[in-house]
Amino acid sequence: MHLLDLVAVSIATDLVSVTGENRVLAFYGLKQLNEAPRKGLLSMIKLSGLEKHTISIDDIVFKIGPRINAAGRMESGRMAVDLLTSRREEDALNIGKEINVHNNERKNVDREITVEAIEMVKQSPDFDTRKSTVVYNPQWHKGVVGIVASRLVEAYYKPTIVLTNSNGFVTGSARSIPGFDLYEAIESCSDLLENFGGHMYAAGMTLREENLAEFSERFENFVAQKITKEILTPIVNIDSFLDFKQITPKFFRILKQFQPFGPGNSSPVFVTENVYDNGNGRIVGSDNGHLKLELIQEDEPYRHISAIAFNKSEHFSHMQGGNPVDICYSIAENYYRGIANLQLRIRDIRNREDFI
Repeated sequence: MHLLDLVAVSIATDLVSVTGENRVLAFYGLKQLNEAPRKGLLSMIKLSGLEKHTISIDDIVFKIGPRINAAGRMESGRMAVDLLTSRREEDALNIGKEINVHNNERKNVDREITVEAIEMVKQSPDFDTRKSTVVYNPQWHKGVVGIVASRLVEAYYKPTIVLTNSNGFVTGSARSIPGFDLYEAIESCSDLLENFGGHMYAAGMTLREENLAEFSERFENFVAQKITKEILTPIVNIDSFLDFKQITPKFFRILKQFQPFGPGNSSPVFVTENVYDNGNGRIVGSDNGHLKLELIQEDEPYRHISAIAFNKSEHFSHMQGGNPVDICYSIAENYYRGIANLQLRIRDIRNREDFI
């Protein structure tokens, strides 16, 4: 039982299915993580600003997990082992602070590499026609290429491989999109690879630099033959339509009974139509990529709900003009100075006039 907090962190960070036995383990692991975490995880909780929060799977995925992983990505995985086996709170906090420094370095490095990779993709002469993305720079940091691959999938929604050079070989990580078997595509090029491994949606590989050009073309040809227009079209699965007046504390208490959310048991996604920003919306984030909104629905002009829309800043000028939109979102708790408030996490925004 004393290992359940580690089990919950492992389940969340590895993005495995939160169903069946895993769901039970994650539930009780989160309970321990919130009530009596081990010293190393407590230091991560404090350094993540989660000390006064009810920690969820999302908090592990986006805040705790990346910090622990940063040790291995930027320095040595041994540091993470020392953190998680610390018995003294002071030792754990000191190691945690050092890991946190590495996490900040990791964020800076992956941000810089992502910018370089996006520019490389844009400059590709066949950018519009290719069904996959393969980029290579021998100077990129090996520890963050998987993160950068995920960023490129978000940007272009194509099976993606990001490669660098390590110990004289080209090596890297690949990420896919729902419905496309990435592993099968890489396996079709196995004669060009020194080694590879992974699964349908994520993989890693190593090859000789002289095989890189042929590998890139054969990978693209395989993807082009197998992938369909439907797979290349991003889809958000909707659970129900909802009006803002239905989003009450009681409704959210019932919703929370379905937790823990994660792969296989995703947080419900709702649609609300004909909503406006109340004039207090703004662009946020270090790269000005996100929207912080205060939304109202047309038939309830005196009630507003806070919302965050990651990577949706392109909608700001439209909404700033008082134009109505439809949104799909999940509902979560946002903590500010230890106080929890409901917040919509917007998955997508649709301009109403485009569909009327």
